[in-house]
Amino acid sequence: MNRIIFITVLSLIAGSSSFCKKTTPPGTNVTTSGGQNVTAERSNTPYSIEVFAEGLSVPWSIVFTDSARMLLTERTGSIRQIVNGTLLEKPLKVFEDVAAEGEAGLMGLAVDPEYVNNRYVYVSYAYESAVGMKVKVVRFKDTGEMLSEEKVILDDIPAESYHAGCRIKFGPDGKLYITTGDAGERELCQDKDNLYGKILRINSDGTVPGDNPFPGNPVWSYGHRNPQGIDWYPGTGIMYSTEHGPSGFDGPGGGDEVNVIVKGGNYGWPEVSHEESREGMVSPVLVYTPAVAPADCMFYRSGVIEQFRNNLFIACLRGNAVIRVVVDENDPGKVVSADKMSDIAYGRIREIAEGPDGSIYFSTSNRDGRGRPAEKDDRIFRIKAK
Repeated sequence: MNRIIFITVLSLIAGSSSFCKKTTPPGTNVTTSGGQNVTAERSNTPYSIEVFAEGLSVPWSIVFTDSARMLLTERTGSIRQIVNGTLLEKPLKVFEDVAAEGEAGLMGLAVDPEYVNNRYVYVSYAYESAVGMKVKVVRFKDTGEMLSEEKVILDDIPAESYHAGCRIKFGPDGKLYITTGDAGERELCQDKDNLYGKILRINSDGTVPGDNPFPGNPVWSYGHRNPQGIDWYPGTGIMYSTEHGPSGFDGPGGGDEVNVIVKGGNYGWPEVSHEESREGMVSPVLVYTPAVAPADCMFYRSGVIEQFRNNLFIACLRGNAVIRVVVDENDPGKVVSADKMSDIAYGRIREIAEGPDGSIYFSTSNRDGRGRPAEKDDRIFRIKAK
């Protein structure tokens, strides 16, 4: 299950249909045969970038319940509502037991595929248990004014103030996918019988699907360090993930990854990272050194901004950027190009999502203790067709 790997410092252009390992010296922009950039054949839709909301506290995840209502998590413990473009002063819910320490806190947010009928939303957050920090995934019924009918879907996910995951998102198969970090116990990521450094797949009620790769086990893939972004190429089951690489204390700095996730795949951590590869382990399709700290990723589906259709967008914290990745539409497991968007310079970017209106929304994370906040940070920006 080896995949192609490319190394980049500032930008990268790549594509290949091969499943053998191929490396390029760090700092080199590369182009390989096989990738077809169909995006170049489309017209360019003019767009603008505008402030959509401000005065937020480390917004972590954004979802839409309808065309007029956005929900977002603040890592410090609140779910906020933006209705018809206005940020409501009163939170929809405040989590009193959230452990907002380091990178942990109130994190993932997802809307049930049958939300119109059942009004379910799902939240992941860190809390302090009797045996240390854990993460749990909880389901609520959204009344519009409050969240009720709390039900714990999955608990005892390993966590630490660093490397705590935890993105949650429903796939095209209707299953709930959950990313978990190594929680400082990297040697456990190769063990399929625990939840350290995994991507999990469960039913919406918390049970394990019968077609998971390991019977009775929520693990979908393993050998991850700290994946925080997942999405699927439009119209397919091809899953992409973004993952934070080593930080110096656990390996050479950099090595941030974009992976194509396969059922039962072993992504190598901590046995391999960066340009390293090993038989039976899946290599990334993109690697970034120095680090860009990819926090989330999103495929753009609607095509309202035509040149962006089917592109992958990556929100980068340390990179202070949004990276646009063009994927080969004839072979969606293959990357054609990847470049930072030059018109986005607002500091650390954590979340990116497509709205029902076809706009792209992204949030800053300049108040997370590692940024340089502007006066009205944190903010949500909107990329909107003119």
